Amino acid sequence: MGTPAIICRNLVKRYKDVTAVAGLDLEVRAGECFGLLGPNGAGKTTTVEMWEGLLIPDEGTIEVLGMRWAEHDHALRERIGVQLQETQLADKLSVTETIRLFRSFYRRGREVEEVLDLVQLGEKRKAWVGKLSGGQKQRLAVACALVADPDILFLDEPTTGLDPQSRRQLWGVIAAFRARGGTVVLTTHYMDEAERLCDRVAVVDHGKVIALGTPKDLIASLGAQQVIEFGLVEGVAAPDDAALLALPGVREVRSAAGRVTLEVEEVHESLPAVLAELERRGLPMTELVTHHATLEDLFLHLTGRHLRDA
Repeated sequence: MGTPAIICRNLVKRYKDVTAVAGLDLEVRAGECFGLLGPNGAGKTTTVEMWEGLLIPDEGTIEVLGMRWAEHDHALRERIGVQLQETQLADKLSVTETIRLFRSFYRRGREVEEVLDLVQLGEKRKAWVGKLSGGQKQRLAVACALVADPDILFLDEPTTGLDPQSRRQLWGVIAAFRARGGTVVLTTHYMDEAERLCDRVAVVDHGKVIALGTPKDLIASLGAQQVIEFGLVEGVAAPDDAALLALPGVREVRSAAGRVTLEVEEVHESLPAVLAELERRGLPMTELVTHHATLEDLFLHLTGRHLRDA
């Protein structure tokens, strides 16, 4: 790790009504799993598609493995694997036939049976693509990206819509690729996925990077170890922020739509005081949740929005 696999400077992509990417400066180190995080429409897919050579930027420069698109197109396509956000494969081909087809596009690569085992589709080798479940189709799409034995694997929202077991299976595939020294670029709006897989992440919103670092460092930058969230009965006003900030260990307060979020140092110190304050004011709660601070809380801290609502 340390040698850049991807470098982009002042990357800009505009469409008719929106600037999807607004001047990104990023580096992806060789051998790391790098995550681009953010809500739908943040510019993640547009950025990755420019890195993959599928879109031409309006401004800025991109280097992938020390080369540039338009100058080294063929050489770069031999060394990257791409799983798109939506992959349409031929329903009437078998799993083996599909992987063999993609293997034929490259001069070098891995054996079809090896890739089948890696993505745990050996038992489905003769099944038609159209008969696969959603999770199996996602793993097949990743297999098609892996069969060239790429140096960089691009995964765009690889686990969207998958059940927990299918997600964990794909995480295992990514870990196995990393173990061989590969570089992974992952876009996701699942913050738990990023915390589990990524060495570094860039949080993107409205086409700009609003935070960059390791998941651990970014979460630590909140200055709070844990979070308390509670909801109030509709129409009941929350206590003013100053009253809640005066409670033991409370670092920050945010209120929106009858829901209050507190960033706190220690739940066991702050929660009794919060409950006592609400009881003193006669404010009934509809729900109460506590958890360790996450990247989701970082996004809320930076934007004032929950990622799931953005």
